[in-house]
Amino acid sequence: MEPRQGDLELPFPELGGDQPLIPVRMLNEHVYCPRLAYLEWVQGEWADSADTVEGRYKHRRVDKPSGDLPDADKAAEERIEIHARSITLSSNKLGLIAKLDLIEGEGDVVTPVDYKRGKRPHTTRGVYDPERVQLCAQGLLLREHGYVCEEGAIYYIESKERVAVAFDDELLSLTRNAIAELRAMASGGEIPPPLVDSPKCPRCSLVGICLPDEVQFLKQTELSPRPLAVSLHEALPLYIQHHSAKLAKKGEVLEVSDKNGHLLATARLREVSQVVVQGNIYITTPCLQVLMQRGVPVTWHSYGGFFFGHTLGNGHKNVELRTAQYRASFDEHVCLRLARGFVAAKIANSRTQLRRNWKPDDKPERAIADLKRTRQQAERAGSLEMLLGVEGNAAAIYFGQLRNTLKPTTPADETLLSFDFTQRNRRPPADPVNAMLSFAYTMLARTLTVTLQAVGFDPFRGFYHQPRYGRPALALDMMEPFRPLLADSVVMLVINNGEVHPSDFVSAAGSVNLTADGRKRFIAAFERRLSQEVTHPLFGYRLSYRRLLELQARLLGRFLLGELDDYPNFTTR
Repeated sequence: MEPRQGDLELPFPELGGDQPLIPVRMLNEHVYCPRLAYLEWVQGEWADSADTVEGRYKHRRVDKPSGDLPDADKAAEERIEIHARSITLSSNKLGLIAKLDLIEGEGDVVTPVDYKRGKRPHTTRGVYDPERVQLCAQGLLLREHGYVCEEGAIYYIESKERVAVAFDDELLSLTRNAIAELRAMASGGEIPPPLVDSPKCPRCSLVGICLPDEVQFLKQTELSPRPLAVSLHEALPLYIQHHSAKLAKKGEVLEVSDKNGHLLATARLREVSQVVVQGNIYITTPCLQVLMQRGVPVTWHSYGGFFFGHTLGNGHKNVELRTAQYRASFDEHVCLRLARGFVAAKIANSRTQLRRNWKPDDKPERAIADLKRTRQQAERAGSLEMLLGVEGNAAAIYFGQLRNTLKPTTPADETLLSFDFTQRNRRPPADPVNAMLSFAYTMLARTLTVTLQAVGFDPFRGFYHQPRYGRPALALDMMEPFRPLLADSVVMLVINNGEVHPSDFVSAAGSVNLTADGRKRFIAAFERRLSQEVTHPLFGYRLSYRRLLELQARLLGRFLLGELDDYPNFTTR
């Protein structure tokens, strides 16, 4: 039998121009999971987990540069003993760049040592393939710089063991192929499919971004999604509305003080997801800088709650997602398809809200039937203009019955502003219920604007709402199905539970607004609603509404990038 001919190595040509070098750690990710490498390197995604935080902590010693890596010829001639930490090397020929934890050797013969946080695995080679490839790539870089490098070593910090790795022909071939594959995958611009029911996924820090089970499930596979996307969000928004308050940073703590310097409140930086500023608030430059560095957005509002915009750092690196968003936003068919789904889901959730919160003894059978009919009309609408008409009819039916979901005004309240809702009005709202609805919609738009920006979208380019100066059109699109669930429901809750009273409103020049104390209680109710858990009707696991908004944004991204055939809107039962 003739020996089998080996695969021919076809390395990529030497890089030129502005083509990026591959970070060697991305080779590790590519061998482990090609989709993970694409998400991190091409799309710029990242999320911390307990493992990544622990790894950085245990890696802190080798991240401090020490020693020097001399020229290889000089090292060989003078027999220099080498012990250098945190050395960065690159090569256009290989198309690689790496920061080497430790380089040891004498003369021009060296050994790279890579530090890993865990224990030595019980495998035949003592090292997994992703780590072997990463180490071998470091060896290739050292060879490109004139050194003799025949082996490397992995040091496992937890078990304090060092395992030698020989750079044999098999490993060299595996490494060069990984370089070529990753370069080709990035150049092709198509994300690899997710792993199927893989045990690697649950501990992956990017599982809530990758959504492997959710994507496979929506592609009609038989596997039910594991609750991978659900994570505990300990960070919450920090609201500041005290007149002329000051926000400053002291160590790892944010401090809110009044204009006289008296401390009003404190919050740990790691527990703050965003800072919501209402009115005339001063934020110090060092504080604003650290918030931008950590990706914590600051949203700016008028004292009455009007959303001006937000301050963020460099923003998300996922250009692919924004390119797909812009391309789709100019496609009339895609816009209409998405808009139908947004409006139909909104009508369905409005219908559910009426059924759940109806107060009179007689059931709203006529309104429920009319909303069902308008939902069907929305799903068949032939244009955005026709869809706007259907949405308007549904809103008239829904708001015409909204008063029947609210607790009646008591006689003692008759001398004050009452909660007797008759119709939806705004700009300015003329009664307390409309004032709370407008305020809730503003907070929901702000929440989704920040969420979409964090995922990588441009929140100002939408599909249903047309772009106008300063209007977050995509956030308004995405919030349509959630208006009844996250805004209207909070208004019903605070009225029916007595959390907000008619005395919590002021009226001036035909406009009604919440007082400062009333606004605080309403904001607290809104944030409680975002933290409330709900069972996802498609995936079957429970997650908070706050996490659900991010999940839906990421599913929209998967649709726009071509991974999903349709965008699944959220409708509750």
